[in-house]
Amino acid sequence: KVDYDVCSNYGNWLYSAGIGNDPRDSRRFNVIKQGLDYDGNGDYVQLWVPELQGIKGADIHTPWALSSAALSQAGVTLGETYPRPVVTAPEWSPHIHQRPGGSPHPRGRRGSAQAPAQHKDRGIEFYFSRKKDA
Repeated sequence: KVDYDVCSNYGNWLYSAGIGNDPRDSRRFNVIKQGLDYDGNGDYVQLWVPELQGIKGADIHTPWALSSAALSQAGVTLGETYPRPVVTAPEWSPHIHQRPGGSPHPRGRRGSAQAPAQHKDRGIEFYFSRKKDA
């Protein structure tokens, strides 16, 4: 089913882009949290991103955080069959190791979830701010 309510969709896209109307300061759309909250089993991602179909459950939302063995078993090679993250936002960190509903991942830390070395100290707000001298 595809939802097509023009006004609602446009407003949601603006909000997700961080340019919508929100009275709260420093409000950011957290794609990892949203994925866990609304697509806990990864069904939506599996439908639209066939490269990740070998990854089951909530792990599909953070494939870069999986171990090499888990990626290999799923048939995913970061940088080849699926891209490496350009940036990992600091606000994602609390959610990377969680399961749907907020419980921690049963196996603990799932591998390296580091941002690319040249940008690891920059949050996502850097890429959306006017000042680039940070």
